[in-house]
Amino acid sequence: MPANSPVPIPKLFLERMENYLGESQFPAFAAAMEATPKSGLRVNSLKLSAEQFQAISPFKLGGKVAWCPSAYHLLGDDRPGLHAYHTAGLYYLQDPSAMSAAELLAPQPGERILDLAAAPGGKATHLAALLQGKGLLVANEIKDKRVGHLAQNVERWGAGNIVVTNESPERLADQFGPYFDRVLVDAPCSGEGMFRKDMGARADWSLEMVAGCAIRQKNILHVAAKLVRPGGHLLYSTCTFAPEEDEGVIEQLLVDFPDFEVVQLQLFPGFTSGKPTWINARPELTGAVRLFPHLLEGEGHFACLLKRRGEVQDSEKAWSYRSSGLAKQYASLWRAFATETLNLELPEDRLRVFGERLYFLPPLSPDFGRLRIVHPGVWLGSFKKDRFEPAHPLAMLLKQGDAKKTHNLNLSGVELPAYLHGEVLASDAQGWTVVTVNGFPIGWGKGVQGMLKNHYPRGWMV
Repeated sequence: MPANSPVPIPKLFLERMENYLGESQFPAFAAAMEATPKSGLRVNSLKLSAEQFQAISPFKLGGKVAWCPSAYHLLGDDRPGLHAYHTAGLYYLQDPSAMSAAELLAPQPGERILDLAAAPGGKATHLAALLQGKGLLVANEIKDKRVGHLAQNVERWGAGNIVVTNESPERLADQFGPYFDRVLVDAPCSGEGMFRKDMGARADWSLEMVAGCAIRQKNILHVAAKLVRPGGHLLYSTCTFAPEEDEGVIEQLLVDFPDFEVVQLQLFPGFTSGKPTWINARPELTGAVRLFPHLLEGEGHFACLLKRRGEVQDSEKAWSYRSSGLAKQYASLWRAFATETLNLELPEDRLRVFGERLYFLPPLSPDFGRLRIVHPGVWLGSFKKDRFEPAHPLAMLLKQGDAKKTHNLNLSGVELPAYLHGEVLASDAQGWTVVTVNGFPIGWGKGVQGMLKNHYPRGWMV
């Protein structure tokens, strides 16, 4: 069913929520569930600060999102997903409530992080920004149909420390064991918190679906727990109000994994404590948080942070590089290209060739064994017979000033839409040139005899 087809909110769902919230809260909740969904814009702090974006924003921005310093509430309908600044990876459009997960997990630069169900990439890009390019982020998606969207959003973000995998949680656990400092499980759920914006979720909802989701969530979370190192953290989040899928899932995990404990989360404005009494769970689950649409500008969410007890232990294997540098024949071609084209140096011990492709690996890159890897890092380009040709993700990795040759496009000019449509541009540039919009890289062109041949990816063309 199309997401925008009118579907009434299930009556049984409303009856359940009235029972949970009581007379004092339910009328406001019910009214909010019929209101217009809220939108947010999270600035890519790897490329510019929130304040810098605010100064150039072509959109109507509201106040900062209280729990996310890099994000603003969006006002109006300016279709920001079609803007060239989005193409340049300057921001991610996201429900403000969904921004809470990465902030509550609070990854620290240099840590090893796993986003277990990362598509389409909102939380993964947020985690990458908080890591500030340091450490390792494994962004995993089990579904083949969704992993491509994740990879594209990761490429646009321009972080140099992300590995995109397409695996089951079980195979990840078998390969890594208790390896990660922090693991995020944004679990598939019944989607009650998305009822304002997703008519399909309304149409699909049933108590049987809630029960089935809870079983699947328990299985996923139990595997995720095995990936957390002693002293590490696990954040479980959903976009549902159902206690069977929220406090109930955590209750079972604590029974089966007694070395985990609930961490009291900060109550930002509009947040409320977990509701263990809704399902007869242990009292410490009040340390979780619930986000209700009648109390804040965002959709419905739940989050619980867990810590694994035990002494912190690191091994040399856990922090080892996968690459010892480039072979001589590849190194000379790469260096010639980089010297002519770039103003920055990428450490060669983080470069590795897969087939004809050259990748820039994260600073921490363990052995992935036989796991299905979509991208082992940033795809820099490919080696041909006697040359190196850059790839689009390399352009997205670059910041203002990183390229020696640029062809800048203005927002109001005719060249910008022409470039995004794949057209050739007139230019005096020679050789590989980074195409920018108001100084921010958006892709490659190659200058030949007064023309800039277009190398914008076909799959990205507007």
